[in-house]
Amino acid sequence: MTELITTIEDMSRLARRHRAEGKTIGFVPTMGAWHEGHMTLVRQAKSENDITAASVFVNPLQFGPNEDYASYPRQLEADLKLAEEVKLDYLFHPSVEEMYPGQAQVGLQVGALADVLEGAKRPGHFDGVVTVVNKLFNIVQPTTAYFGRKDAQQLAIIEAMVRDFNHDIVIQGVDIVREADGLAKSSRNVYLTGEERAEAVHLSKSLELASQMIAAGENDSAVIIAAVRNYLTAHTSGEIDEVAVYRYPELIEAEKIEGRCFISLAVKFSAARLIDNMITGGKQ
Repeated sequence: MTELITTIEDMSRLARRHRAEGKTIGFVPTMGAWHEGHMTLVRQAKSENDITAASVFVNPLQFGPNEDYASYPRQLEADLKLAEEVKLDYLFHPSVEEMYPGQAQVGLQVGALADVLEGAKRPGHFDGVVTVVNKLFNIVQPTTAYFGRKDAQQLAIIEAMVRDFNHDIVIQGVDIVREADGLAKSSRNVYLTGEERAEAVHLSKSLELASQMIAAGENDSAVIIAAVRNYLTAHTSGEIDEVAVYRYPELIEAEKIEGRCFISLAVKFSAARLIDNMITGGKQ
């Protein structure tokens, strides 16, 4: 039976007890509206730790003024049911007032890693992400924390935060979980119309095209970007918001596919902006 925890005091007390007993804690931070991607993270956490915890918290700090904070899907009852299916030990679900009881006097700010890609499109977004993740790490005291590679820029920033702030936590990236047709699972997929859902599969197909080109010897980023853009234009009605190639995890724009690189794309549909990516070369 998954125990629902709603206060910082209770979650911290449980975490301290388990750590004092020498137990490892695997932690999965989420904003809820769970799907198979979240379940995969929790299953891996369970397989590698004595205790597993996840959070469901829609963090207002990482939403811009014209973004979907108010309408972001919230379905705690369904999330709790899924948590129980995978035998999660603790689901931490604090209120906004619990997490942010007053005006913060000290803030966190991400540097150059947030100046590109999603960070450039959403100013302040990653400052909000590192603020809440830092707080959650202090509350839950995990041994290992699990993040999906679909949000690869976020993963790189969290890894940098852990290094810079000397958190004694292992950050484990987990491969993108996809639908049978290749669409990356996302809580925002519920915003898609039927026609858009059929088109959205082409995000992953455009990355397959890039992979094929690289395998055939193409390493010019501009050529690959053009091919991906042309493919998306031909197969989707959405607005192509981004197609880019960066070194990973440094997030420095790459003119050539050399070493470990990150091919990132974003497409805006009528009510959903979907992202997908592929990391090529080097250690995953």
